[in-house]
Amino acid sequence: MKSIKQLADDVRGGHTSSVALVQDALDKAAKSIELNIFLEIFKEQALEQAKNIDARVAKGDKLGKLAGVPFAAKDNFLYAYGKTTAAADILSNFSSPITATSLQKVLDEDAILIGKVNLDAFAHGGSTENSFYGPTKNPHNTTKVPGGSSGGSAAAVAAGIVPFALGSDTGGSIRQPASFCGVVGYKPTYGLVSRYGVVAMASSTDCIGPISSSATDASYLMEILRGRDPLDGTTLDSSQIICQITDAKNLKIGVIKEYTQGLDKDVADAFDASIKVLKAAGHTITEISIPSSALSLPCYYVLVPAEVSSNLSRYDGIRYGNLDETAGSLEQAYLGTRSKGFMPENQRRLMIGTYVLSSGYFDAYYKKAQRLRTRLIREYETALEGVDILIGPTSPTSAFDIGGRVDDPVKMYQTDIMTVGANLTGMPAISIPLKSKTMPVGLQIISEQRKDGLVLSAAAQIEEDLCQ
Repeated sequence: MKSIKQLADDVRGGHTSSVALVQDALDKAAKSIELNIFLEIFKEQALEQAKNIDARVAKGDKLGKLAGVPFAAKDNFLYAYGKTTAAADILSNFSSPITATSLQKVLDEDAILIGKVNLDAFAHGGSTENSFYGPTKNPHNTTKVPGGSSGGSAAAVAAGIVPFALGSDTGGSIRQPASFCGVVGYKPTYGLVSRYGVVAMASSTDCIGPISSSATDASYLMEILRGRDPLDGTTLDSSQIICQITDAKNLKIGVIKEYTQGLDKDVADAFDASIKVLKAAGHTITEISIPSSALSLPCYYVLVPAEVSSNLSRYDGIRYGNLDETAGSLEQAYLGTRSKGFMPENQRRLMIGTYVLSSGYFDAYYKKAQRLRTRLIREYETALEGVDILIGPTSPTSAFDIGGRVDDPVKMYQTDIMTVGANLTGMPAISIPLKSKTMPVGLQIISEQRKDGLVLSAAAQIEEDLCQ
């Protein structure tokens, strides 16, 4: 399989045409309709842009780093074309007047967006079943979920429709579906990529990143995506943060003890086999404990719903969203709009968030969770003092059956128990595929904030080691 850079080089060099790449992606999308990946496909626009790229190649014009390469974006990225629904009924008719900064950066490098893909509504979920447009299916087994909330992005890459897709990661929403679909999902250091123009879930943990077929592709894309944005005050000065692949032999690797417990057999077997390979490749393996890691999930599900409650308050049918016009009063309009427009998981998180922020429970829950978050940051930093990276399985399970957990929210939340830590601490993390006899399994790699280059380099090296 060619890398993203090679595909762009082929277009620039005239070895293939952008029209051919885009048409192939559109054909594959049409043949994969049963997977329910795409919410909207921009066929005419994409082909017109591809023709323009090929005309510029013929004239000898300078083209961007992604010249003529097709891609997909999660439908919570605002795009000044078509609809941006966040897979929610309340936004089913919303057309954005702007394009998200991260999406625009990719378009500015001459990549071609062929369509917007499915997600859990407002990115609330871990299976892409909480979508107003129905669940996406896992390309490896259509009875299984692709993970979530960026399940459509992961499935689009896993199905071979596009070489990369954009996703958002609030508690594992890039890495967990990447693990379930057998692709690479990267969550950068918090603030390295602009969140402007991406429908907000939880503003203190939301991260934007790529899903691709290799760590090398993820690195190539991160060089494009990163950087300060005057429209997003949380973005970092990335001039001192590298994302390029460098030598990463003889790594000091810390295995997170708590992440190796309670695993399904297929996950445990794949992870144990990878540890043996890494030892044989010359890496130093040490067991590391993060004592409070078991508390990261309850911490996350106090803090994140609180932010969800705040961020969803604007969707009332007046400022944003489809208004319930049958209502006889303003209060009834609010109630009708939000009751009809939000999926059950959206409503659940709204209720939890409102509860923990209420005057009688703010100190008991929200403030304690914030203190625990600080403790987790310190424990992760301590764990990394003697090693280069931390590793563990991305999820305790592989992809589960569609419908298998929709009625058990706690069981659904537990699929993120190993990914939420990187979001709470702001650290970069990646999921890469492991060899597995059944459904795909992912290996997660984590390191310190701003050490994105180390995480990507370690991932590329481990990918190479595992292929030996």
